Amino acid sequence: QVQLVESGGGLVQPGGSLRLSCAASGRIVSINIMGWYRQAPGKQRELVAAIGSRGSANYADSVKGRFTISRDNAKNTVYLQMSSLKPEDTAVYYCNADRIRTPWDVRYDYWGQGTQVTVSS
Repeated sequence: QVQLVESGGGLVQPGGSLRLSCAASGRIVSINIMGWYRQAPGKQRELVAAIGSRGSANYADSVKGRFTISRDNAKNTVYLQMSSLKPEDTAVYYCNADRIRTPWDVRYDYWGQGTQVTVSS
């Protein structure tokens, strides 16, 4: 069974920083794409950043220059370093892993349970 577990959310003042982590567990050989999405109240879930197994990353325009995504393939873990946070970054942040290779098959589109990030003074 593959599971994604996020950590690191919380309350932070505008201009502050937070680091999110997401660890994938189970019999995992490799993960192709890992990413972070977010969903604010009344809005659709949107891509924040994604990173391939070799480190190529892409970002939403709204977070470029402020957020950095990284991963540790040996730990099947993805990170999101968030800086210069704004109130509009407030949302539930979800970890996603796609094309997970196990010893038996390839699995697609797994999600974590979400972690709340609130940016407020």
